[in-house]
Amino acid sequence: MASRPGFAYDFPWSKIGKMKYAIYLPMLYRGIVSPENDDSDQWHFHMTMIVLLRYVMAQFFISLSRIHAITEKTRIQSKGIDFKQVDREDHWDDYILLQYIVMSMVHFCPGLGFKNFPLFEKKGMWQLLLLHVGPTEYVYYWLHRLLHHHTLYSAYHSHHHASFVTEPITGSVHPFMEHIMYTANFAIPLLGTWMCNGASMAMFYVYLMGFDLLNAIGHCNFEFVPKFFAKFPGVKYLLYTPSYHSLHHSRVHTNFCLFMPIYDYAYGTMDKSSEELYDKAIEGKASPKTTPDVVFMAHGTELLSMFHLPFAFRSFSSRPFTTDSWMLKMLWPLTLPAVAALRFLPGVKAFVSDKHRLKNMNIETWVTPAWGFQFFIRSEFKHINAKIERAILDADERGVRVLGLGALNKNEALNGGGAFFVQKHEKNLKNTKVVHGNTLTAAAIIDKIPENVKEIFLTGATSKLGRAIALYMATKKNCRVLMCTTSEERFEKIKMECPEKFRHLLFRVNNANEKVEITQESTSNVLKKSGSFLLSRLGSLKNNNNNNNREVETEEKNDTKTNYSSGRTCRNWVVGRHCDKNEQSLAPSKTTFHQFVVPPIPETRSDCAYTDLPAFRLPEKEAKDFKTCEMTMERGCVHACHAGALIHALEGWQHHEVGAIDPEKIDVTWKASKKHGFACL
Repeated sequence: MASRPGFAYDFPWSKIGKMKYAIYLPMLYRGIVSPENDDSDQWHFHMTMIVLLRYVMAQFFISLSRIHAITEKTRIQSKGIDFKQVDREDHWDDYILLQYIVMSMVHFCPGLGFKNFPLFEKKGMWQLLLLHVGPTEYVYYWLHRLLHHHTLYSAYHSHHHASFVTEPITGSVHPFMEHIMYTANFAIPLLGTWMCNGASMAMFYVYLMGFDLLNAIGHCNFEFVPKFFAKFPGVKYLLYTPSYHSLHHSRVHTNFCLFMPIYDYAYGTMDKSSEELYDKAIEGKASPKTTPDVVFMAHGTELLSMFHLPFAFRSFSSRPFTTDSWMLKMLWPLTLPAVAALRFLPGVKAFVSDKHRLKNMNIETWVTPAWGFQFFIRSEFKHINAKIERAILDADERGVRVLGLGALNKNEALNGGGAFFVQKHEKNLKNTKVVHGNTLTAAAIIDKIPENVKEIFLTGATSKLGRAIALYMATKKNCRVLMCTTSEERFEKIKMECPEKFRHLLFRVNNANEKVEITQESTSNVLKKSGSFLLSRLGSLKNNNNNNNREVETEEKNDTKTNYSSGRTCRNWVVGRHCDKNEQSLAPSKTTFHQFVVPPIPETRSDCAYTDLPAFRLPEKEAKDFKTCEMTMERGCVHACHAGALIHALEGWQHHEVGAIDPEKIDVTWKASKKHGFACL
């Protein structure tokens, strides 16, 4: 927003949100639905096609500029963009609506005769070019300089310059009054060609699409105009480059031209470093490629998640992922060829999705080219592991310090929580530590369980996280754990890992209905074997032995009143596998469902509470260049396993965090997250 918004700053439809697109309905009806009601020159049909093509071109350049494999070699500004810029530029298409309205008003103006155009008129193309090169470029140059006067700049043009690093659609992000000025100027070639009897429908296609093309090129933050073309005699006066216009945004008072630098040369406003910056950018020296400190590996979830990638839909990816949009569901057929291409095309590997900064670290998100369903097909395991393995080796070769495995990339059945890769390449990994991040995930789940809880019902109990939670709650919290599992063998294995004096706190149940007997013997064991309980009681005995004895007797007596326990009586469920409506109905009223299952369980009980998946909010002032949401996470938040990889790097830990979770490191990791300003959601 401008520093001091002036008159007619906002567009007339700024308050109605997406309802503004209703303006297109008459055009669509007469142009597509009922073409027999269109004009003789098919005005509505051609306007529909032009509007559609303008959106398609904008999306093409948005996607192109955000694909790091294409842009990183000739990037101009190293700094990224953030959510604030995305939101400010969210209404970039207002100019398309405005220009459609203005052109249609002139077209239907009685007695004017701006209608009945032939499809093509050759001489009109030359007239259009001359009128743009002459009046329009000249008027724009001086209008632009005028807008940089402090009064107009603070009232209007500072809105555009708030984007220090530009994206292709940044060129159309201006206040309403400013767009009125531009529209009047850009109408000169169209009206002039019509007055010279050279108008045609092709004139609108050529000028509007050509204008959008050059505008997008100038605001791409990477250089792609070839050297042989840019250095051709005279070209530097006739056509700008992305690096040329980038200097206008970084230095403000130079390089004012629209598309043709000739007026900057003529009036002495050409930045003297323009050619130098072009040479650096095209050679990859303006913003050299840097090695990330941390790489976090994500993957596709459901098929439609591909549209949440940063280079798909910029606005959609800047908000938490959802499939509620009917427009998104219409794109579902496009996902099938994408799945086939990523699976079967040779040479496909993990790709860079986004880049960020945290404190003094460079962070990248890489995506394993696979969707969620593929991780549950055993025949796909070898293929997926090969992609992850190659990414780990590439990261190590580049000098990445930490590579975090997100979601199913560390599935136990797939690669043993990442242990497969470390065991295979431990001697070869010179730089990179592989981290599943689940130690911090476990800490985040445990933190949400009430401090004084005496019992939890745990599903997914023998999973990597379930095991760690069970052992921690028993040994550190003296908490009884009802481990819901049908595998007696895996339960016994976990129980044997637990120190002998706490094993009596672990119980196996097959389901929430199964009761566990809490006998006098086991209560007595709790009192005798719980170290922390004895310590607290010993301190009290020194002061009042008789009172304490009565308290112990009362506690023992109270414990033995209920001689069984089950999921039906436990109000703290820790859920590590899918839990449907029927299973949730077994929990007593006022139960809290603590979750670590993906996707989250449906919230079917209005009388119960549901915690969010383990996640952290990044330290706001130190997290930079975040422009997309991590799937369903809110802005500025990451999954706990991602945060775990970041903490691993910030602490400089030199161990791989793979395989089973060490319960003894849960508290250490939790304290480190707090030290670095991470806030558990």
